[in-house]
Amino acid sequence: MTGKELEKRGHKFCRYADDCNIYVKSQEAGNRVLKSITEFLATRLKLKVNETKSAVAHVTKRKFLGYSFRMDSELKVASQSLVKFKNRIRELTSRNKGRKLEHVIKELNQYLNGWISYFRLSANISVFKELDSWIRRRLRCYRLKQRKRTYSVYKFLVELGVLIR
Repeated sequence: MTGKELEKRGHKFCRYADDCNIYVKSQEAGNRVLKSITEFLATRLKLKVNETKSAVAHVTKRKFLGYSFRMDSELKVASQSLVKFKNRIRELTSRNKGRKLEHVIKELNQYLNGWISYFRLSANISVFKELDSWIRRRLRCYRLKQRKRTYSVYKFLVELGVLIR
């Protein structure tokens, strides 16, 4: 639906490319607007609305462009985005590929720079701290897996200054 049509109807909305959120005051109004807009798009603009992605819900229950909204109107990283992020990190730090740690870190830095740049508007800084410690743990596991034998791991940890009793 065009922005002009939504403005004509008096709706508040947020649109980017083919994603659109329309904000109304009640569930009943939301259902009515969803039905009329779906009908408008199908008949006047000959566009098909994805029924599985379309829903009427409270603003805190939906995601938009990888973000979700908190009750205090702050942005946070949507849980689905975090799941995708962790799966990608697991793929990059997979310990069965036999690559040098430097190569893995280079790929990881490229991905992290883009991801952090995109989600920098998020108000929830603690998520980034948790992800940082989780990534560091993955890299430690990657490095230890390269050592293979128990004695080799022991020697490696002693060289790093880890006290082993």
